[in-house]
Amino acid sequence: MRGDSWASQNGHYDAKARERSADILIIGGGTGGCAAALAAARSGRTVLLTEETDWIGGQLTQQAVPPDENPWIEQFGASRSYRRFREQVRGYYRRNYPLKGAALRNERLNPGNGSVSRLCHEPRAALAALNDAAAPHISAGRLTILLERRAVSALTDGDRVLAVLTKCLRTGEETVLRGEYVLDATETGELLPMTQTEYVVGAEAQAETDEPHAPSEAQPDNHQAFTVCFAMDFRPGENWTIEKPEEYDFWRAYVPEMRPPWPGRLLSLVGSHPVTLEPRQYEFDPVKETGLWRYRRILDRANFEDGAFSSGISLVNWPMNDYWLGNLIDDPDAETHLRRAKRLSLSLLYWLQTEAPRPDGGEGWQGLRLRGDIVGTKDGLAKYPYIRESRRIRAEFTVTERHVGLEARMAETGARREEAEAAPFHDSVGVGSYRIDLHPSSGGNNYIDISSLPFQIPLGSLLPIRMENLLPACKNIGSTHISNGCYRLHPVEWGIGEAAGLLASHCVGLKETPRAVRNNAARLSDFQRLLDSYGVERSWPRVSAR
Repeated sequence: MRGDSWASQNGHYDAKARERSADILIIGGGTGGCAAALAAARSGRTVLLTEETDWIGGQLTQQAVPPDENPWIEQFGASRSYRRFREQVRGYYRRNYPLKGAALRNERLNPGNGSVSRLCHEPRAALAALNDAAAPHISAGRLTILLERRAVSALTDGDRVLAVLTKCLRTGEETVLRGEYVLDATETGELLPMTQTEYVVGAEAQAETDEPHAPSEAQPDNHQAFTVCFAMDFRPGENWTIEKPEEYDFWRAYVPEMRPPWPGRLLSLVGSHPVTLEPRQYEFDPVKETGLWRYRRILDRANFEDGAFSSGISLVNWPMNDYWLGNLIDDPDAETHLRRAKRLSLSLLYWLQTEAPRPDGGEGWQGLRLRGDIVGTKDGLAKYPYIRESRRIRAEFTVTERHVGLEARMAETGARREEAEAAPFHDSVGVGSYRIDLHPSSGGNNYIDISSLPFQIPLGSLLPIRMENLLPACKNIGSTHISNGCYRLHPVEWGIGEAAGLLASHCVGLKETPRAVRNNAARLSDFQRLLDSYGVERSWPRVSAR
């Protein structure tokens, strides 16, 4: 906001509010926010980190999503700190759980042996690993974490953020937080409208991005589905059927209206194949622990001593509980959509318990038990929705499908499939790899799931076109609706946060702006050497497309 004034969602500022300050202020304690805070504190800066829930960790914890990672994650394709986090998760199980000998000796232990990731774990394991990583910085006074605290307004002066007014969701107490640099690590880019930072939301027009899969006209209300995840186990012979959820009859009969068409009812074991969009039959068997049960299984009994667990535990983040009837960003009905998404997830569970077809010809699995204790809630659902798409800054440089999509790069460079590479960035500050994976959207689009190439994270995508001391630290970088599909995953968000935290720390010491670092070859080289010293990978060896 231009001028020395408060920009607010609720139009007020209590002049008696307490004030706290640090070198770096990070709003949002998700995956990127945690990586930023740890990096900045490790480099010697003081950090204030806020989090809206009572758990830090974002996708890894309060959203209950096991990490989606590249296939080379054990060797390369992520920073040293992210791999250290993964080992801390494994160490949590080795220290605290009765692992069998083979599992205990397995350097690449996968606690859940889920098929989605090489590290399927319980949310609390990630929470413990993050808290352990933060502990020495908290003890040293470099890091302060403020839980259950939401940003409500921001004070700006021209192109700088001076302060953020926050409110404790438990007590209602308001506190003004200040930092030389302010990082927006919220799941939806909440600081961007508060500070009147220029941003994009939804799908851009093809004329703007020149992307093969972009729509002909901009669709700001067209967002990827979000999901309210939940955990469950299976108790054969017992009845854990929940009360029939509100709106169950609606969701039971609901047939998605999609382009191309969805093959039938949402609550079924038939959906659209993400790539071919043809009907896809899903397997689900909690007795044999196969199919969708194994997909995001976070605890596999086979890893533990006999009798330690009577059931495996699986997280439900399936096509059947993706919600696309509205958005959580810039939508006046956002709270209604969140409530309906929760009812959808409970309706899916109820359908599984009462009507889902079984291999033996019967219906329903009454022994499916909702595990709110696993996700830390009374209602059994994750603390926070899994939001795949955020507001995105208008950046100095925006990554598009043209930079990372396999077919687009082949067309651009004339390279054969096996020779194609993502666009190299001279200002790379990290790497990532995942398919361009867009879930069905609120605009009625079915999946957009296309091959991409292992890519770099350009520093220019972290720099707003105008603001000087505000940096994005998660999914809110300069990407597009399309390229966000591969830049939104756990290790990439961690890499973005780590780069933003180290950049802010570097600029505090240098007394220069991030823009000045990028635009000066010597300063950029110095910063990239700093990243190298912290184990941040900035380029890829020769690997194939995803």
